[in-house]
Amino acid sequence: MYKIVGFPQTRAMRVMWLLEELGEQYEIDPAMPQSETICAVNPGGKVPVLIDDDLVLPESVAICTYLADKHGKFTFPAGTKERALQDSFTQLAVDVLEGALWTAAKNSFIHPKDIRVPEIKPVCKAEFTEGLRVLEERMGEGPYVMGETFTIPDIIIGHCGGWAVTAKFDLPKEGRIYDYFKTLRNRPAYKAMMAKVMAAAA
Repeated sequence: MYKIVGFPQTRAMRVMWLLEELGEQYEIDPAMPQSETICAVNPGGKVPVLIDDDLVLPESVAICTYLADKHGKFTFPAGTKERALQDSFTQLAVDVLEGALWTAAKNSFIHPKDIRVPEIKPVCKAEFTEGLRVLEERMGEGPYVMGETFTIPDIIIGHCGGWAVTAKFDLPKEGRIYDYFKTLRNRPAYKAMMAKVMAAAA
């Protein structure tokens, strides 16, 4: 039984989604960022943290990579060209898409008011839009970033798509990226994850 420490309406959603895809059982300790509970397992205070026996692992991308490698699903083998391309999509998701969303969030409600720079948010939205353009250019016929194979970057990008809606960033209303996000949302594991997220928020 895996344990996720972190409130579900955060990057913990990524780990939940992957565990649903894997069909693995897990429990959730809905600790909030910077809470005493999360700081006890991650000095940075960020969620989520995965606990697997004696392994205490922070950072959602590292957690997803570990789980996919451990179970041999939703990833290509390390050292292959396919894995290199897969990792490059993950990096695009984290650096560009999540980077824009996270910077906007920090300057909206996370940083203390006296150091926020709200004027940066239009720049973040522009960077996110450009990131989607690059993603569309790089993607083939799909339905996923690695073609027919659903992999970790699809989870990261899919989470960023939902985050973008919450942050009121613009998403395409039609076309390749629109279809891609719709395909991700229609996966049974995504729906199962979202049901648990909504139940936790109720």
